[in-house]
Amino acid sequence: MKGGQKVSEFIEDSRECVPLDVAYFIILPDFHVLISLRHWSIRGNETSDFILLGLLVDNKVIGVVFALIFCIFVVALTANTVMIFLIQVDSRLHTPMYFLLSQLSIMDTLFICTTVPKLLVDMVSEEKTISFVGCGIQIFLYLTMIGSEFFLLGLMAYDRYVAVCNPLRYPVLMNRKMCLLLAAGSWFGGSLDGFLLTPITMNVPYCGSRTINHFFCEIPAVLKLACADTSLYETLMYICCVLMLLIPISIISTSYSLILLTVHRMHSADGQKKAFTTCSSHLTVVSIFYGAAFYTYVLPLSYHTPEKDKVVSAFYTIVTPMLNPLIYSLRNRDVMGALKKVLLKCSHTQKIMASDA
Repeated sequence: MKGGQKVSEFIEDSRECVPLDVAYFIILPDFHVLISLRHWSIRGNETSDFILLGLLVDNKVIGVVFALIFCIFVVALTANTVMIFLIQVDSRLHTPMYFLLSQLSIMDTLFICTTVPKLLVDMVSEEKTISFVGCGIQIFLYLTMIGSEFFLLGLMAYDRYVAVCNPLRYPVLMNRKMCLLLAAGSWFGGSLDGFLLTPITMNVPYCGSRTINHFFCEIPAVLKLACADTSLYETLMYICCVLMLLIPISIISTSYSLILLTVHRMHSADGQKKAFTTCSSHLTVVSIFYGAAFYTYVLPLSYHTPEKDKVVSAFYTIVTPMLNPLIYSLRNRDVMGALKKVLLKCSHTQKIMASDA
């Protein structure tokens, strides 16, 4: 800016937004002008909407894709809600394992509600915008839910270890207080990730294009729009994500290594079968969820393309929340027994009401 040029003229001439950090390095004779310029740059950054490109499916099949995603969304909500309900009403399911499963269902419900409703609306509307604040909220909820699931799945492996390797001490080691601490620790770990990364991401200066090549505000896709060097932040985020994966994976690996040793020493075939049945559902969920997360947050950028990223993200944000309760319910006699009990009770109640009428 030239010495005789007014600040108002300078702002009017600027076609791009002013990065936040620039205000600190512009030397102006009046301190109040510096504050005004900084306020303008922040306000311009916050009020601009982002545009989500979505899944980029062919218009000819968009109706089929919409119907498929909507069905998955309904099934996921129904299955997780039923799981939470059954665990609450059936006294046989008032155990540490099912308490942790209820927390997983709550996380899955919030997880799928963070991205899918907005995706469905964008698929049938011409405007696919999301506000700056809305994008920040979506990032925070997404990080919190995925981080909480990381930790919870790891702690569920510890629960399986205690159940198989120390069955007699299971009621003592996994008492109500311990279950509450494990659940609270999972939620705290996930929310900490959200509180750390969301403010940094949303304070990065975004200039020029506001088009996000994704169907929701995932951090790697959002950072591609930054007009500042984000390499340091991306490195720190990479380290953070690796640690978020490494901690629960270490717990899972240690727990299942000890479980395998214990099962190997069992002389009873029935005992071995029961132990594998107890752990198989958890291992299936862990393999699906961590496999997708490993691709997104650990593999180098050379392995990534926008199309692959969207497919993988769609898998663990849309499909996984539906699969988790189905895997645990279809492969679990206690859950199926509780469901049959509730259905029989409802049927009996309806017959009584019909006879009274």
